Amino acid sequence: MHIAEHDTDNKRFLIRDNSGIAAVMTYVISSPELYIIDHTFVENAYRGQGLGDKLIQAMVEYTRQNNIKILPLCPFAKGRFERISEYADVLHK
Repeated sequence: MHIAEHDTDNKRFLIRDNSGIAAVMTYVISSPELYIIDHTFVENAYRGQGLGDKLIQAMVEYTRQNNIKILPLCPFAKGRFERISEYADVLHK
């Protein structure tokens, strides 16, 4: 089972596998109330398993709990935010 971790020191959410990192999503803190997703990457061996979505879900949960909005600049994240209406509450307008 793949669990997303929040690495606050390196401003990223990640999913580990036995040999390292299977997927990672990085962000920039624009202000205490706004995080910008700038990159999402899933290792080839793990593509198609929904790991990118798990990373986004983890960040959405974190930002909801902390009253933070998200600006998705990464094309993958931007596409997910456009398609998943349940994330509208954390999307920066």
